[in-house]
Amino acid sequence: MRRIKQACLAGAAVVACLSSTGIAQTAPAKTDPLAPTGRWTANQDGQAALPPMGWNSWNAFNSDVDEEKVMASAQLIVDKGLAAAGYRYINIDDGWWLRRRQPDGRLVIRADKFPSAKAGANQQTSFRPLTDRLHAMGFKAGIYSDIGRNSCGQVYTPNFANQPEGTVAEREVGLYGHIDQDIALYFREWGFDYIKVDGCGIRGLGKDSDHVRKGDYRELAPLIDMNSLARTDIPAVRALYDHVATALKRENPDGDYLFSLCLWGSSNVRNWGKQIGNVSRTSDDITPHWSRMLTNFDTSATRALYAHAHTWNDPDMLFVGSGEFDADHMTEARSHFALWAMMNAPMLIGFDLRKANTEQLALLGNRAIIALNQDAAGHQAVPAYLSDDVQIFVKTLANGDKAVAILNRTAAPVQPTLTADHLKLRGDRPVAMTDLWSGQKASFTGNTRLTVAPHQTLIYRVTGQRRLTGGHYLSETPGDVNPAEDGVVTPEGDPTIHHELSPWGGSNGPGDFPQYGGWGGAQADRTPFGRPLRMAGKVYDTGLGVLANSRLEVRNPGQSRFAATVGIDDSATARGRRVVFEVYGDGKLLARSQPATLNGTPATIEADVRGRKLIELVARADSAPDAALPVAWGEARLLD
Repeated sequence: MRRIKQACLAGAAVVACLSSTGIAQTAPAKTDPLAPTGRWTANQDGQAALPPMGWNSWNAFNSDVDEEKVMASAQLIVDKGLAAAGYRYINIDDGWWLRRRQPDGRLVIRADKFPSAKAGANQQTSFRPLTDRLHAMGFKAGIYSDIGRNSCGQVYTPNFANQPEGTVAEREVGLYGHIDQDIALYFREWGFDYIKVDGCGIRGLGKDSDHVRKGDYRELAPLIDMNSLARTDIPAVRALYDHVATALKRENPDGDYLFSLCLWGSSNVRNWGKQIGNVSRTSDDITPHWSRMLTNFDTSATRALYAHAHTWNDPDMLFVGSGEFDADHMTEARSHFALWAMMNAPMLIGFDLRKANTEQLALLGNRAIIALNQDAAGHQAVPAYLSDDVQIFVKTLANGDKAVAILNRTAAPVQPTLTADHLKLRGDRPVAMTDLWSGQKASFTGNTRLTVAPHQTLIYRVTGQRRLTGGHYLSETPGDVNPAEDGVVTPEGDPTIHHELSPWGGSNGPGDFPQYGGWGGAQADRTPFGRPLRMAGKVYDTGLGVLANSRLEVRNPGQSRFAATVGIDDSATARGRRVVFEVYGDGKLLARSQPATLNGTPATIEADVRGRKLIELVARADSAPDAALPVAWGEARLLD
């Protein structure tokens, strides 16, 4: 195996070093997306150092929301100990608005449903009395809007309650054309702390839509096609959400806000949402069905590298309490809750808490499970084993412990084996486990066989001796790795997402097809397409898989040395291409490999990173490949 020692340092030495590699000596152009920036580029604005927890009105009431329901839910969250467990946001979803006043465009609240809004002269209403009450109770307050002219309720559920009223112009309650005005109203005047921005208004009002043909709403040529990323105007969609992000920063100079993007995984939001938002939906709406929960879960399950403090993956709100997660389905409810906790998903209760029983409240208040979601390290769980039947996810915690969840997706009991290797712990030392449902303790050495009931999720907190001493693998700490450029040139829907019997159309039509952009994105411990990392016939069970022409940003917690085994993954089909691997520290080149080729001998690349706060890992192809070119940073690690 070739070994590339500490790379080109400075001045004349760098010229000699670069010449020796056969790589061009010219510094990368400033417009080069692979050029190091020396800074962390994932979003750090807003108030989301940890995944948000709270309550949202939609799953409980759809648009039939009112002040009494909101305040009763808030009071129960206090009274039942859920506020003390971390639930702090009370979010009003669709159904609150009456109209957009003309000609000044100010939004009017449905005061018959929210009496504290006090409709005064010229329909002057305000949510300030309500947000003041919530703040006095120790809560943060959330509001809902849409990036288009019209809301999701107007476009897709016009039969629901509390639809906006008046003329066509008065019923245009969305942000489109009013972003600065509405954000100032919501945050500066009304005192909200959180906004969820849907995207239905730029998706469903083409000239041939029923609403436009009937004259209900004005045409807004769709920017999003859920079934075709090629027909989606990704830059235009991003520009609208960028505008919202700019307005939020302006209206909240103290940074006390939270921006939730709700684009359901469309518009390649996986790639750019983490740069501007605090929460980004990865899926279409959840429903209270086991199969639908699996679909939503899958859209986040392999995206650990795209979730970080202040910018989290969101597979939608919790449906604990309803349908197949109700009081008669507590096994499913526990799985749903545990999986969302492991994914660092927002923990937003979507249930009429006035109907909750003791067992349901105990689940929602389970401090041991909540602690995984709210762990200060901010690492989303990484899949250690994936199948259609059983899945194992492992999460590294701030104190060095691991959490592991074993999910049985099927309707029959299974007996999987959990190994020390799944946990990246030594197999010849004891592994101690605490069951986070029962509190019972157990231990094993090497491996242990488990029995998992239908739809059950076992979840444990685990301690043991690390397989890698004096450091950590980067795939153990995905919250510290940001795919600033992941090499995806043509976004595609991810075919690995579970396809359930559609809650929208049943078995009409040919069935659901992949919609969620993300196929080929960077993954922990797998290739971008979900295969084992493999170079020259050797499998690496840990590492980072990404496409060539990529740049990964890595936060260094203070360790001294970086090392990895690098090369083109054996799953590549683009023959004849060469890839050079580079390591930068705070924008300065530290190490560079010789050009790697498919089936060539992998190289070990090392760099002294003492004192470097940000490390950047660049994999640069010699030309644009004629097929996807997966590369591997095998056993990528930081060491003392």
